Amino acid sequence: MRVAVGSENPVKVAATRRALPDAVAEPVDVASGVPEQPRGRDETISGARNRAEAALAATGAGLGVGIEGGVARVEGADGLFLIMWAAVTDGERWGIGGGPSLTLPDDVAARVADGAELGPVMDDLLDTEGVAEQEGAAGVLTGERIDRESALVHAVASAAGPFVTDQY
Repeated sequence: MRVAVGSENPVKVAATRRALPDAVAEPVDVASGVPEQPRGRDETISGARNRAEAALAATGAGLGVGIEGGVARVEGADGLFLIMWAAVTDGERWGIGGGPSLTLPDDVAARVADGAELGPVMDDLLDTEGVAEQEGAAGVLTGERIDRESALVHAVASAAGPFVTDQY
């Protein structure tokens, strides 16, 4: 099966390939329809859904996959969290799945809360470039125990449930 991934980010494409190993994943540059730094679960999920739908429409693949990372406050916990969501669609049905959530350090959270995007903030703090296309904030904040690709694999695999099992 051919799967269109709504991003050319190599980490998102690799995560999709790992989550759907029997599929051929094709990256497609599409807009998320949400701000560069999604804020809140609803906005992050909307970005993932928009990417999945646009990728499917652009290619005619069997499935469209959208992945979006955002930041959100979590009820019952202090601080700002990194969140990850994925959406999978065949044009009629949908699957939505989340990856791990990680508390952001106070200094990072403050800059993101003031309007900055997480990736560039992490690059600035680490004096690097492209952390979002490498280990990601998840990798940095867990001492590489979870890297961005692994975290996103769980989100995509969760969203793909309705398409890989008869349980739905």
